[in-house]
Amino acid sequence: MTFRTRFAPSPTGPLHLGHAFSALLAYDLAQASDGEFLLRIEDIDQSRSRTLWEDQIYDDLSWLGLKWPAPVLRQSDRQGVYRAALAHLWSRGLLYPCTCNRRDIAAATSAPQEGGEPLIGPDGIVYPGTCRPAHPPTGSLPDAALRLDMARAVALLQAQPLRPPLAFVEAGAGPEGETGLVSIEPDWLITHVGDVVLARRDMGGSYHLSVVLDDADQGITHVVRGQDLFSATAIHVVLQRLLQLPTPIYHHHRLIRDETGKRLAKRDDARAISTYRGEGKTPQDIRTMVGL
Repeated sequence: MTFRTRFAPSPTGPLHLGHAFSALLAYDLAQASDGEFLLRIEDIDQSRSRTLWEDQIYDDLSWLGLKWPAPVLRQSDRQGVYRAALAHLWSRGLLYPCTCNRRDIAAATSAPQEGGEPLIGPDGIVYPGTCRPAHPPTGSLPDAALRLDMARAVALLQAQPLRPPLAFVEAGAGPEGETGLVSIEPDWLITHVGDVVLARRDMGGSYHLSVVLDDADQGITHVVRGQDLFSATAIHVVLQRLLQLPTPIYHHHRLIRDETGKRLAKRDDARAISTYRGEGKTPQDIRTMVGL
C-alpha cells in the first residue's frame, strides 16, 4: 500500500509557522516512505474563503520546496458528494434538523438545574439535545443544519455482526501521549462528544463530514495533523464506519505556540510565512524555527 498523506489548509488567512510545520512534516514523512503528498483546499466555508489566500497558499508552499500532483481537490467542488452522504445517513434515521445557535446551547447548558460546568467536546460545548426528536424524522433531506444522533449511531454500530472495535492507530501522539491503538468508548462518544453538526445551512457539509469523505476519495493512508484535532478523530472513525469507509492511520503532532504558550492562529500575521519571506528568511530557516 502506497503511503499517501495530505495537507489541507483553508484559504481564510495567511499560512503561519504552525501550518509550515504540519505541511513540512507530512511532506517529509511521504518522502521518507517513497509515498505521495497531496494538497487539498478546504474552502467549504465560502463566506470566509478568498482567492487571494488560496493563491498565497500555493506560493508559500512552493517556496518551502513542497510539490504535489495536480489538479488540487477543492471542497467547494464537492457539494454533491457531501449531500449524497447526508442523504444516506438521513435515510437510516441518524440525522435530525437543529435550529439552535451557539447562544441557545450556552444558555441550555448553563441553566441552574443542570448543575456544574458544561462538558466541552471536540466541537465546543457538548450539545444538550434540545432539538433531538424521540423518533427519527421522515421525508426528504431538509435544507437545514443537521446533527448526528450519536446514541442512535453508536447503537447501530454495536448491533452490526462481527463488528471491529471502535479504534484507530495513532502513529504520532495525542495531547496526553496517546499512541498505538487508541480505543474509543461508545458511552464516551454519547456523553463527551454528543450530537455533532454534520451540515450547516449556509455551507453544506461540515468539516467532520467533508474531511472523512475527502480522505477516503483521495485514498489517504496517513492523516498528519495537529494535536488539537486528536479528539475529533473519534467522530471521524464513527463516520467512517457508518459510511463503510476505510480508517487511515493518524499521526497527530505537537503544536507550534507563541511565547505565551498560545497556539498560533491565522490572524497572527507576525508569524505568517509571507512575513518571514519578506524579512529575507530561507526555507531552511523556517525548518529550523519549527524544529525540523
